[in-house]
Amino acid sequence: MTTSRRRLVAITAAATLAGLATLGAAGGVLVLYGGFYNVASTRSHFQWVHSLLELGMQRSVRHHARDIVPPPANPQLAARGAGLYRDNCVTCHGAPGVAQSDIGQSMQPVPGPLADAARRWHPNELYWITRHGIKMSGMPAWEYHLSDDDIWAVVAFLAALPALSPQAYAALLEQAGHPQRGARPAHAQADARRGHLALSQYACNACHRIPGVTGPDTLVGPPLRDLSKRQYIAGGLPNNADNLAQWVRDPQRIRPHSAMPAMGVTESDARDIAAYLLQP
Repeated sequence: MTTSRRRLVAITAAATLAGLATLGAAGGVLVLYGGFYNVASTRSHFQWVHSLLELGMQRSVRHHARDIVPPPANPQLAARGAGLYRDNCVTCHGAPGVAQSDIGQSMQPVPGPLADAARRWHPNELYWITRHGIKMSGMPAWEYHLSDDDIWAVVAFLAALPALSPQAYAALLEQAGHPQRGARPAHAQADARRGHLALSQYACNACHRIPGVTGPDTLVGPPLRDLSKRQYIAGGLPNNADNLAQWVRDPQRIRPHSAMPAMGVTESDARDIAAYLLQP
């Protein structure tokens, strides 16, 4: 084959691939803007889409959890974990003899029972899933709402779950009582990097457009761009880190008629959030 013929074949192949890529992109844009793909929760994903997403999720969890070392086994943690599971997880996942709520039953993908979770996942992986959540699945991250000890207690309960009958589960709950959530560690110095994460974990981006924080194009609350340049917070509070942290923690105390609710932000997290928002 001559050099010119090879060049012609290469150009033809490249042009064909470019044409196919252009057609594929045009088709994707048409499906996207035409609204043809049904996003309703009453319609499941195609099975191949579900299987592909599940495989990607499994591989991602195993990769990111690979260096986590579980603490020594402690059977007593299972009872505490049962109480925390009842208070935070049953709504979506159910329990022995306890059905998922309407919320859990109606989600897509369905957050199924966790009776076999300990057989499919290692403890470090269950910890990672509980702590960090799974994006676009409805599985929340508990890093900002449960302490590390609490998360490991839930993992201990999940390890015991496959062998629990409804009666054994009820007995474990009786033993657990109503455990208070453990305190998360406070930090001496405010950290803007932690504040960036806290803004999404306390759902601040659900109401506010925040520079650098992914979220919807919302107009519920005022945008928080250039907050450091503003003289006042909430229309009357002098703008500084301490006052902003107080406002984030308890807006109703400072401005009783504000629609902004208290989101349960800890003092340490509020200072981190203030550090992020007041960056120049």
